[in-house]
Amino acid sequence: MSPTVFRYKNYRFFFFSREETRKHVHVSSTEGQAKFWIEPVVALADYSGFSDKQIRELVKVVEKNVKDIEKAWKNHFGCN
Repeated sequence: MSPTVFRYKNYRFFFFSREETRKHVHVSSTEGQAKFWIEPVVALADYSGFSDKQIRELVKVVEKNVKDIEKAWKNHFGCN
């Protein structure tokens, strides 16, 4: 199961249900994919297909929505 946290433009922000415990969010679109750590600070973990401009935009989107991402993480995984 990969619940969608939110959508922004043509990007889908989501979690994989059975993955590592460190809080993070995945982003995908037809152009590529990325993974962002959200703790201890927002940081790009990995990506492919996206341009540098897209990555800069996605970092800002994740930073802007980090509280909602953390809340969705807690609700989905049932942790603090």
